[in-house]
Amino acid sequence: MSIAQPHLITFPKLGEPGIGFISVQEGLKLVPFEVKRLFWTYYTPDSIVRGRHAHHQTEMVLVAAAGRIIVNTEMPGGKIDTFVLEKPEVGVFLPKYCWHTLQYSHNAVQLVMASSVYSEADYIRDYDEFKKIK
Repeated sequence: MSIAQPHLITFPKLGEPGIGFISVQEGLKLVPFEVKRLFWTYYTPDSIVRGRHAHHQTEMVLVAAAGRIIVNTEMPGGKIDTFVLEKPEVGVFLPKYCWHTLQYSHNAVQLVMASSVYSEADYIRDYDEFKKIK
């Protein structure tokens, strides 16, 4: 069985500097799942590391709508990547079983598209438990 890997997604950037830009996600064109939950984070102090979990089922795409977000990922088996999000037309896909940590610039606004509604049972919050996943 092949497990999806974290990767960047570039959304269309439509417009021009004189009038501004819009980026669009429709259906399953770029995001590889139906979006069932949308949320955003903001005013996160730059000294705080968030995330520190994985999901059993939920897949997500994270976008830095403003500011910069450093996303560190680890997959079962140990593959580690770092993604720096600082363009609002670029997001990172996080598959299920992707341990991730997030650090924000003081002005970052993060938009998250998730494949499922919130369920605490879906979270893997213990890193030692995550490391047991093959």
